[in-house]
Amino acid sequence: MKVEIWSDVVCPWCAIGKRRFETALAGFAHRDDVEIRWRSFELDPQAPRERDGGPGPLAAKLGVSVEQAREMQDSVTATAAADGLEFRFDIARHGNTVDAHRLLHLAWELGGAALQGALKDRLLRASFAEGEPIGDPDTLVRLAASAGVPEDEARAVLDSDRHLDAVRGDQDLARRYGISGVPFFVIDDRYGISGAQPAEAFRQALDQAWADAHPLTAVGGEGAACTDGSCQV
Repeated sequence: MKVEIWSDVVCPWCAIGKRRFETALAGFAHRDDVEIRWRSFELDPQAPRERDGGPGPLAAKLGVSVEQAREMQDSVTATAAADGLEFRFDIARHGNTVDAHRLLHLAWELGGAALQGALKDRLLRASFAEGEPIGDPDTLVRLAASAGVPEDEARAVLDSDRHLDAVRGDQDLARRYGISGVPFFVIDDRYGISGAQPAEAFRQALDQAWADAHPLTAVGGEGAACTDGSCQV
């Protein structure tokens, strides 16, 4: 089973959705047959390399007061904590994420789902819990190396435009699917799940997708059976 997930590394609901999906997957009987691939989605392609992740920019973007924006961030921080995640908007240093996405494509190229998943987790933790400047190339190289991506490979990508076409390709595919917000989960090119749904909703989607892809085939004809409260005797 193939699961593709469009998300951004400065998207709090993407981090929460990732954790909830992982919770659902842990209880899925066929989890070892599921391949996850992270797809690129830039929430703000025009963002500078570094930007304060506190309530100020959010207030300006949404047209609300700074206090209202802070309350929004406090609310999502509490939600994240309930799912076992630490969010620190007070120290966040968000920014342009195109280079982070290019490195995620590099990770897929080098190590498939395992290495890409490790880097995705590392970038989200750096972005939301550690206050790392997620748009800074030197920081990204260091983070990639800590996730298992060779430092020289990461540096070579960021010193070029490699994988930029893959990032744009993911974004074009998102538009064709009609994806306008993230996280967005696509199972086997057939089932779309929008947003950070509860784990049980993800589990139901996985069960349905698996059942639809592996229908039962009756063999051996009909034997004696009990149905509708009566039995053949």
